[in-house]
Amino acid sequence: MKRLFKAIYKDLFLTNRFFGGLAGCAVFFVLSFFFPWFGILPELFFWILILLFIIDMVMLYQTRKGIFARRHAPERLSNGDENDLGVYIENLYSFAVDIGIIDEIPFQFQKRDLWFKTSLAPGQHKMISYVLRPTKRGEYEFGAVRVYASTTLGLIRRRYSFSQDEVLPVYPSFLQMRKYELMAISNRLNEFGIKKIRRLGHSLEFEQIKNYVPGDDYRTINWKATARHGSLMTNMYTDEKSQHVYCVIDKSRAMKMPFDGLSLLDYAINASLVLSNVALLKEDKAGLITIGEKLGSVIPADRKPVQMNKILEVLYKEKTRYLETNMELLYATIRRVLKQRSLIVFFTNFESLSSLERQLPYLKRIAQFHLLLVVFFENTELQKLSEQPAGNVEEIYIKTIAEKFVYDKKLIVKELTKYGIQSILSTPQNLTVNTINKYLELKAKQRI
Repeated sequence: MKRLFKAIYKDLFLTNRFFGGLAGCAVFFVLSFFFPWFGILPELFFWILILLFIIDMVMLYQTRKGIFARRHAPERLSNGDENDLGVYIENLYSFAVDIGIIDEIPFQFQKRDLWFKTSLAPGQHKMISYVLRPTKRGEYEFGAVRVYASTTLGLIRRRYSFSQDEVLPVYPSFLQMRKYELMAISNRLNEFGIKKIRRLGHSLEFEQIKNYVPGDDYRTINWKATARHGSLMTNMYTDEKSQHVYCVIDKSRAMKMPFDGLSLLDYAINASLVLSNVALLKEDKAGLITIGEKLGSVIPADRKPVQMNKILEVLYKEKTRYLETNMELLYATIRRVLKQRSLIVFFTNFESLSSLERQLPYLKRIAQFHLLLVVFFENTELQKLSEQPAGNVEEIYIKTIAEKFVYDKKLIVKELTKYGIQSILSTPQNLTVNTINKYLELKAKQRI
């Protein structure tokens, strides 16, 4: 009996309607002092409220399990994307109930108002769906699902607690990777902003001989096959395959800068994941190198089915370092690991020409042996400041400095081009699209 009362005490919550009824009783009792003709009405009102309170308790506590709830969550969450989750709720009472649901989501989301309201008929069940957008990789700990049930009287709520403690890992944006993969398979990449780039010339990768149809390049006509078959035959060529594509990710302090909740490192990681997957779909070999003040992870280029899982697992664990990039070590690693000419996509960030000058000697050496593509970021906040009108001396000073830094970014692009180094200057949100477009452009021009 003691345990029963303790359970009721812990899970019983009085509602605003009950407190409103008590306030009404208090008003009636006060008025009865001034208006004796109220008689027993205040007492009658009070005892009716108590009777309804008891009826409400009996209805909610007549069964041990009146509500069932369970969280539906994926095995892992995708960083920077909206992940679909849900709470399955079922009414086991023989009457309709009003439901309030609290799902104890991880503290990283800093949401204290995740409250869902619904109503359920007898025996009815529902799925309450919601989305979460994590902005950091790592482990996210979920707690219990709390359900608060009340009858149509609404004087009290009974709380049901369902232990749903689980830890979900947040991986780099695999949802974005799957979207690009599906669009690539269905030839709809242009919906994401991926340009269709015409291949210039012919690769050396011969595929087959086929019948000539109007629109085929007449320069590819195979005259020997035409003479044998008595009809026009043409050679078909395909893109060269098995080319090596390496994503090199800078983990230094320059990549710690945040944008829309994600760090620049996370944007680089998400873009690397998608680019590696697109390269594998194009039947190239994808590899990965991470670098800070010391060497991080090295995954040699390959196109085995397990390659994407290897890359995903490595990227999941990478964190920003707080020192500058050791470019000498990066150069030595590339010379040691990369045995043939490859496309190296180097994700980094430069805020000034002086920061480029420190790395430029090593970038020029790498570009002597490989096709180097340097990807760095526009500072969108400085861009906004440079475009705002200035109204006083202080604002003129701020605008001038902002314009200077924005112009420096453009000078960096010119400086890299002068030494034959490809580059992309991109906003963080457009990084993935711009990187894939550049990869397809270089492949179409047969630069790799």
